[in-house]
Amino acid sequence: MTSSLKSCLNIDDLRTLAKRRLPAPIFHYIDGAAEDETTYRRNTESFETCDLVPNVLASVENIDLSVEVFGKKLAMPLFCSPTALQRLFHHDGERAVGRAAEKFGTLFGVSSLTSVRLAEISKMISTPKMFQFYYFKDKALNAHLLERAKAARFDVLALTVDTIVGGNRERDQRTGFTTPPKLTPASLLSFAAHPAWTMNFLTHEKFALAELVDYVAEGSNKAMSIGDYFSTLLDQTMDWDAAAELKAQWGGKFCLKGVMSVEDARRAAEMGCDAIMVSNHGGRQLDGSRSPFDQIAEIADAVGDRLDIILDGGVRRGSHVLKALAAGAKACSGGRMYLYALAAAGQPGVEHALRLLRAEIERDMKLMGVRKITDLDRDMLRYR
Repeated sequence: MTSSLKSCLNIDDLRTLAKRRLPAPIFHYIDGAAEDETTYRRNTESFETCDLVPNVLASVENIDLSVEVFGKKLAMPLFCSPTALQRLFHHDGERAVGRAAEKFGTLFGVSSLTSVRLAEISKMISTPKMFQFYYFKDKALNAHLLERAKAARFDVLALTVDTIVGGNRERDQRTGFTTPPKLTPASLLSFAAHPAWTMNFLTHEKFALAELVDYVAEGSNKAMSIGDYFSTLLDQTMDWDAAAELKAQWGGKFCLKGVMSVEDARRAAEMGCDAIMVSNHGGRQLDGSRSPFDQIAEIADAVGDRLDIILDGGVRRGSHVLKALAAGAKACSGGRMYLYALAAAGQPGVEHALRLLRAEIERDMKLMGVRKITDLDRDMLRYR
């Protein structure tokens, strides 16, 4: 039985521990996805349709796990994708994840819906940082977010392009999840049954969407579901011209998060993006869509020499990372893989998750006869 961090041997164990420690509405917000959750499951299952073909006798005592993305060297080919509301899952929230990412020499992604201010995060860590940008109807709010990210010296701006409306997240509807959480007859028992989480939530600083609270009551002082938040507040007129204008305003490394088609990947390359994150938002938006891994090879064939391709989503094992890199990704990222760990044990939990995944990547590279990431190629894959 998974009862402590020490007994967690993989990401699924951390998920089990998180489920024990979180009230049901909070856990199912992390764990859930859109509608039948077909795409959510497929994001991980797609790796099972592909086998690795190892080489041997390759002298792998010393290997190099590092990669370069966005012009920054990362000590491992996996980083923490931006995710919202982290202080709901553990009172340290983004502080815990940022410190853990820095300890492992990898990039830390921070959401527009961060629960810690960007300036504080910037002062706290020096590891490469990505700011994930939601495009709001309120143009003053967009300008505010851009200026805060610049002032905090974030290295990358990632515009999320797959949330033009909120996904139909039925688990959230069933549990009554909102941000901030509100007590309902259905949720009261679950909050009462998790006194440690409830006490931490009530006794630490008041939860708020740190960079939005001065502009938007919803999400901080007015409870709202995430689906309604996106559908109500985000600008549905956002298009390629708006993305190009934002890129010009930013003036630094720029990424589109949520690209899934070859056509869109080509347009991203044409507008001068430094990277794309091949992502379906963890299956939380369009159910029935393809998995990122299923799209990597054809996108890499089309634009892999023009920008960095990052597989975002579904990663649960080091072998998943190696398959994505062999298919053409430059690096991988994920959210749930560390959110379960954050909920389970705060910063030590996130460090544990990254340690497990790094060890798996290193071990599997040696078993593959690979000494550096760039040695991975399509010849090492066979699709079922």
